[in-house]
Amino acid sequence: MNSTALEKTKRIKKQSLIGLLYVAPWLIGFLVFQLYPFILSFVYSFTDFSILKPMKFVGFDNYIYMFTEDQKFLQSLKVTFLYVLMSVPSKLIFALIIAMLLNMKLKLISVFRTTYYLPSILGGSIAISILWGFLFNSTGLVNLFLSKLHIHAINWLGDPGIALFTISLLAVWQFGSSMVLFLAGLKQIPNELYEAATVDGASKVRVFFQITLPLITPIVFFNLIMQMIHAFQEFTPAYVITHGGPLESTYLYGLMLYENAFKFTKMGYASSQSWILFIIILIFTVGIFKSSKYWTFYEDGEDSK
Repeated sequence: MNSTALEKTKRIKKQSLIGLLYVAPWLIGFLVFQLYPFILSFVYSFTDFSILKPMKFVGFDNYIYMFTEDQKFLQSLKVTFLYVLMSVPSKLIFALIIAMLLNMKLKLISVFRTTYYLPSILGGSIAISILWGFLFNSTGLVNLFLSKLHIHAINWLGDPGIALFTISLLAVWQFGSSMVLFLAGLKQIPNELYEAATVDGASKVRVFFQITLPLITPIVFFNLIMQMIHAFQEFTPAYVITHGGPLESTYLYGLMLYENAFKFTKMGYASSQSWILFIIILIFTVGIFKSSKYWTFYEDGEDSK
């Protein structure tokens, strides 16, 4: 090997080492805080691991008990599916409407965009969840406003029929991140398409369904995946606002996991439940990916694969 080739090899090795050092913090964090707990939870799911007693291998007992005897598991699963069904579509529709309004040429539009994004920053906090509880309690501001309209007070958090709807409104209120993505997608649509539609006399409704919506379907696809995953993992509103009540009508899956792991110290059983949640999210994600080729379109004219 000549000196030039040797120098080139040394330079490549040095560059590789420098690159590895740059990614080392992320790589260590991934291995220690994500991959290791991920594998360990799978192992724990086949044990009766608890903080208070030695670990013992129990095979599939946790999974069998979960599906055959644990009524709280089935209830939380039902509640979580309803929560996802209510919050995700509502959130995306609301985010798209606001994005279309903020895409208009108005004065101080940047101020409005910042203001509308703030809920996504604040909405997931404990303090906002507590505030949400105060707003919707029997003597809260919402019922006070309804009383001014001569509407009877609604038991937003005490009625099992509407309590889940009430906490799902908090998720809808956190529409900022989806709205920003929709807004970015709307700005990429060529204005010539709208001008041509106007010349052809197309109505605004037809323009939306024939031009706007098809061209932002990749953004819809991404937002749907991310918001679906987040909704299945929701925990804070059910824990802070309703504590899973009334009558377990807001007993979300995340709350059940928390109670089994940290309240009842059944870490092994909680690990098995977390893997069931992982499988459910994986199934829904794969389903959305498979279906996207029928409704997601890109500018090159090809659907998603």
